[in-house]
Amino acid sequence: MERKEKKKRERKKERGREGAAAGHPGREPVLTVQGGRRGPHGCSKDTHPSPGIDRFIRSRQKFTADHRRGICDHGRFNAATGAAVTRLEQMSVTMQASSGMANGDFVNGIEGGLSQCLEAFDVLLRGPVSDYLKYSQAIGSEVEKHAEMVNNALQTQRTFLKIAATHQEPAQTELRDLLKPISDHIQEIQNYREQNRGSSLFNHLSAVSESIPALGWVAVSQKPGPYVKEMNDSATFYTNRVLKDYKESDSRHVDWARSYLSIWTEMQSFIKQHHTTGLVWSKSGPIAPSSFFDHPTESSVPCVPPPPPPPGPPPVFTDDDSQPQTGSAAAQHSALFAQLNQGMDITKGLKHVSDDKKTHKNPNLRSQATPTKTKTTGHVNKPGAAIQKRPPLLELEGKKWRVENFEQKHDLVIEETELKQVVYVFSCNNSTLQIKGKINSIIIDNCKKLGLVFENVVGIVEIINSKAIQLQVLGSVPTISINKTEGCQVYLSKDSLNCDIVSAKSSEMNIMVPEGDDDYREFPVPEQFKTIWDGSKLLTEPTEIAG
Repeated sequence: MERKEKKKRERKKERGREGAAAGHPGREPVLTVQGGRRGPHGCSKDTHPSPGIDRFIRSRQKFTADHRRGICDHGRFNAATGAAVTRLEQMSVTMQASSGMANGDFVNGIEGGLSQCLEAFDVLLRGPVSDYLKYSQAIGSEVEKHAEMVNNALQTQRTFLKIAATHQEPAQTELRDLLKPISDHIQEIQNYREQNRGSSLFNHLSAVSESIPALGWVAVSQKPGPYVKEMNDSATFYTNRVLKDYKESDSRHVDWARSYLSIWTEMQSFIKQHHTTGLVWSKSGPIAPSSFFDHPTESSVPCVPPPPPPPGPPPVFTDDDSQPQTGSAAAQHSALFAQLNQGMDITKGLKHVSDDKKTHKNPNLRSQATPTKTKTTGHVNKPGAAIQKRPPLLELEGKKWRVENFEQKHDLVIEETELKQVVYVFSCNNSTLQIKGKINSIIIDNCKKLGLVFENVVGIVEIINSKAIQLQVLGSVPTISINKTEGCQVYLSKDSLNCDIVSAKSSEMNIMVPEGDDDYREFPVPEQFKTIWDGSKLLTEPTEIAG
């Protein structure tokens, strides 16, 4: 028994040394149990380890081994805690960034609030606009320069949208000043078309010029999307001509027409997504400036203002400075208030009027002539006076006859014609033009009181933006188109009775049909229509009062 107890005491000392070696000096790995309970061998609990103590000893041994390998439970707890803290910090940064983005603040130098709207607009610039510029460069000439103007206008509108996203809507006067750069771009693009009417790419220029007012959607308050669609339809009228002329010969022009139309199609989608009922201004932030130049530019480092100028010399005060000037506004206000402060004494300065000078007591005074104001005869500059009239022109450029800017000229004649030639008549007033032979087509644009007589046309005769036009066909013509015209008389021949007459946005149109040798019967073109639903489709017919 003594040997067994001696061995147990030695084992206890060895375990104590292991605990000290494991980093717990002076700590005995034995639990002392109070009480008078005895162990299985008759010894007390203070000297005999119980089965619970054995399990504790084994767990301590495992703890010591794990600690030595560096993967103890304490280390695993620290690692898990550190990872959790890191994730919480990342979530905090993300929430702060989201809050800043929602308020339109800067997050790491990026304007978060602008990203959604402006990125959608940048997609349009990188997509259809980029393709349009590429095809315009491939065509070159006036089309390329026109495309550069369009690109500049779109970049200006992007700047305007950026201001609207970060500022509140200004007053109407400031808003007009803020929209002026976009208006100037539109005017520049349209003027370029007018300056190049003799160009062989006139249809390209017209497609852009007629539709570029779509950039004014930012000023449309209710439904800007349909407004852009209307402008796109105006461009389609001319792009169809481009497709007709180059569909079989040059695919670059076909790609150009499609890429340009896709700009306004994508613009409609952009407006529908971000500005459905009108331009959306910021609900917070400062009031929008009246000029692009007042808007701070993007910069990661703020500009340091220049130092203030040195102070000037001290002012010299004299006795005259203490007296207000009689012509100044302050002096006039002081004199007015001084008179008002007199009270009832203010009437003492009035002059008494006798009864013989009062008009309500002397009717004779009423009959006397009152003095009339004479009108100044100075020269008044009218807006139209500064516009210089262009010289008249009648010449053949390539395959196009140009007839332009004639006034009171009734003997204009084009004799040497060919089948592939076209005639373009522009801005001719109170004039008459006769075209002999057979040609391809005739276009009348922006003319007033013009008479046109021609023999044979194999294509189309088109009248646009004109007033009081008289048209006489001596031979045959397949189609006559009348658009945006007020007053048009068409005299048909017996060979042209089967021609198609297409009209749109026009009024006072009459078709003269021959009866006999020198007699004509007049038929008005209906201007008012009635549309009904028959259950499956719409039926449109002229009303009875329309003739």
